[in-house]
Formats: sequence, structure tokens, C-alpha cells
Amino acid sequence: MDDEKVFAMPFSKVYPLLLAKAERKGRTREEVYAVTTWLTGYTAADLERFLESDLSYGDFFRNAPCLNENCALIRGSVCGVKVETIEDPLLQKIRYLDKLVDELAKGKTMDKILRK
Repeated sequence: MDDEKVFAMPFSKVYPLLLAKAERKGRTREEVYAVTTWLTGYTAADLERFLESDLSYGDFFRNAPCLNENCALIRGSVCGVKVETIEDPLLQKIRYLDKLVDELAKGKTMDKILRK
């Protein structure tokens, strides 16, 4: 799938897939919200509102209030691509969230996921 298609996908269709992935592995919606708010600076209330809107996934990241300064510490592969080597800044932000949810689903502690 090309990047522009990913950017144009509705947040309300993509984010529930991340929630479901984590919940299948015994993690909670609140934990997914915690990693998302840590990364983007949005609040849980913002996320709830976006799930009821037509906001695109790309715009969700483009308009993020405050990308966490420690996001550069996120390392590893998502879909066979190392997140630290992704050149497109928007795609890299999207993959950062994918990686955080992957770590959550794999059972990492919140302290390690949030790079504390």
C-alpha cells in the first residue's frame, strides 16, 4: 500500500485495529491510549473525539500537538522496516505508534515502552 493511501485512511478505521491488537494480547484500551498520548501530546478525550470524526490518519499525526522528544529513542522493525531509517517524517510517526503498540502487545512494561 502506498504511503498516500495510508495517510488518507480514516483514523476511526485504523486506530481500532491497534486497540484490537493490544487487547487480543491482554493489554487494555487505556494502555494504548497512554502510549498514543505519550507519543502525540493528544489527550484521551481527543482520541475519543477523533474516533467519532472523519479525521484522516495522516492529519492525526500532522496536527499532533507535541511529538514526544523521546520518540527518537524508538528503535526496531515494523513490517520489516527499521523505524529509525524511515525518511518520510509523517510515515515515521505512524510507524512509531505501530512500534509502541507492538511492544505493548509483546508484554513490555509501560516504563520501557515510554522510554522512562
